[in-house]
Amino acid sequence: MPYKNKPRPYKKEYKQQKARGEHSDRMERQRARRKMDKKGVKRKGKDIAHKKALSKGGSNKDGVKLQSPSKNRAGGGRMSKPPKKK
Repeated sequence: MPYKNKPRPYKKEYKQQKARGEHSDRMERQRARRKMDKKGVKRKGKDIAHKKALSKGGSNKDGVKLQSPSKNRAGGGRMSKPPKKK
C-alpha cells in the first residue's frame, strides 16, 4: 500500500494523466454522456460507446451509440466489426 506515511500527490497524478492523454479522453467521454442525456435518451444500464474508439483516434464527431456494458468493454478499443480477411 503506497502513501501509508505520506499524503497522496493528487497534483502530480493529475499532471501525469494530462501528459498521457487520459484527461482529454475522459472529457470526451463525459461530453458524449451529457449530449445523450440532453437528448433525453434513457441510458440506464447501458454505456455510451464511440463508433471509432478513442484509443484508435476516434472522437465524438465520429459518432456514438448506446451499447450494453459487456459488449462495449469486451471490445478493448477495437472497431465493432473486425476487418475482412483476404
